[in-house]
Amino acid sequence: MKRVVIFASGSGSNAENLIKFFQNSDNASVIQVLTNNPHAKVLERCKTLKVSALSFNRTAFSRSDDVLNILKASQPDLIVLAGFLWKFPEFILNEFDNKVINIHPALLPKYGGKGMYGMHVHNAVVANKESETGITIHYVNENYDEGAIIFQAKCEVLPMDSADDVAAKIHKLEMEHFPKVVEELLNS
Repeated sequence: MKRVVIFASGSGSNAENLIKFFQNSDNASVIQVLTNNPHAKVLERCKTLKVSALSFNRTAFSRSDDVLNILKASQPDLIVLAGFLWKFPEFILNEFDNKVINIHPALLPKYGGKGMYGMHVHNAVVANKESETGITIHYVNENYDEGAIIFQAKCEVLPMDSADDVAAKIHKLEMEHFPKVVEELLNS
């Protein structure tokens, strides 16, 4: 059985979607969710779904081996960032080489980098009058949103679309594609 650990910072809709997708799988399961936000809604979702969830602070994540040791004990086959906003420390990436992936709400390399997440991305897409946007699933490296691209899916941005309209389209793409790509990676 393949083991997945998810990192999330907010509401956890992608985390919940992944947990539910793998709940009845014979091949993989989400064994734990870790968050840097002790008030994140993802913690409530995990409680309801009966998945172990822990929150941690910046010291435990990047200035000590606390989170690294939790990961080593969990022995994940894949670490999935689903709306996780902190830059991943190099020492953790080195320990889990090519086992950390992220989903980004734009077609990288456009609209990536520090500060480009959530509505910031959608507002920029609308402000720049883009005709399309989408999602990118990529490996995580030491720089924000610069790891090798695994998968992209596109959607049209209409001239009258608001940032909220774009967010809804992106959410739909995430719900449809993210679990399938994770499953493919686990099976490869």
